Amino acid sequence: MTPRLALVTLVLAALVALPAAASAETDPVGVWPLAPEPEVVHGFDPPDDPWGAGHRGVDLLGTVGQPVRAALPGRVSWVGVLAGRGVVVVDHGGTRTTYEPVDATVSLGSTVGAGDRIGILELAGTHCLLRACLHWGWLEGETYLDPLRLVGAGPVRLLPLWVDAPVTTGPPVARPAYAGWRTPLELVRG
Repeated sequence: MTPRLALVTLVLAALVALPAAASAETDPVGVWPLAPEPEVVHGFDPPDDPWGAGHRGVDLLGTVGQPVRAALPGRVSWVGVLAGRGVVVVDHGGTRTTYEPVDATVSLGSTVGAGDRIGILELAGTHCLLRACLHWGWLEGETYLDPLRLVGAGPVRLLPLWVDAPVTTGPPVARPAYAGWRTPLELVRG
């Protein structure tokens, strides 16, 4: 067996031995805070350190006066003006979502459902001057997360083929015509 084939065999054997439970927890399913589904003007770009530069949420293109909705059910934990922008924060238990610039129509302590109106989009304090956009954030503790994950639009995560892969039947895979060819499992078994 060549060294390259031995390496491939070892890698394949290690991958087959991994447990199926290696996939990450699933994210909660939320709704877009603007309807219809908005254009993402600026994506999530977390900082390298807590005080570093980055974009700790996403900017969604909207129109002045457009209703802003809670992405997940929760309790309004902060409403006010911060750095000249109206801000609403909704607590969801282990996480919280932030919305700005918003003229709030909810009050501190209000309970909201996913899709409930929490305010209207303002132009003052927008990240997209000359256009109105909603800055939407998602935090777990003090760690910023990509809020697009709540609506299934975040980064793609590929799972190994053997995790939750549907079982299919079909014609057998054709083997190469040369003698001595074996599948990776046959190589591992000897």
